[in-house]
Amino acid sequence: MAGIIAPSILSADYTNLQRDVELVEKAGAQYLHIDIMDGNFVPAISYGPNWVKQLRPETDMVLDVHLMAVNPEKFVDQIAQNGADIIGVHVEATPHIYRALQMIKDQGAKAEVVINPGTPVSAIQPVLGMVDQVLVMTVNPGFGGQAFLASTVDKIVQLDTYRTMNNLHFNIEVDGGITDQTIQETYIAGANVFVSGSYVYDKKDPAAKIKKLKELTNVSVVRD
Repeated sequence: MAGIIAPSILSADYTNLQRDVELVEKAGAQYLHIDIMDGNFVPAISYGPNWVKQLRPETDMVLDVHLMAVNPEKFVDQIAQNGADIIGVHVEATPHIYRALQMIKDQGAKAEVVINPGTPVSAIQPVLGMVDQVLVMTVNPGFGGQAFLASTVDKIVQLDTYRTMNNLHFNIEVDGGITDQTIQETYIAGANVFVSGSYVYDKKDPAAKIKKLKELTNVSVVRD
């Protein structure tokens, strides 16, 4: 089964956002990845919760919201009520990760825990039994267009092994530097949801880019 492709609108044309969303949906993308940044947890500031509300009626794609904010509990309810299907919160951003994830689930959205490149899998192991998705950052969060960090692949392998050994069913998502040159490495390691921003929205042919990524995650994999 082909991987789930999640174009990141952080790299889309803000002045033609509806056009760029429609373009990737028609091309077969299943998720739309929305980065919400507070300028505190990461230096950049991007979309706010109201962007989710504006995008919800414009697409049938799964709205996959990545919340890069200190104390994400402050935003969870509004983002869920605005139409997010999945909400991801960083374990590094709150001392109450279990509560943040439970708040997401209480709102009827799917809960995702996110880890930065420098954070070990052991930091999120206590909540893996309650999440629907784990996001492994394959670059430092906050900016698009960064180079893929190969050192993060081992964490994908660890998560895939833990998932299998404990009969869990969470998705493993990767975000950062995902291109036709890096996606297969993460797919073979165990990832099945792939965020791609600058590679897809490079203004050449986003539809062709999505097709290529889907082809590269539609192969048989034999893992040791």
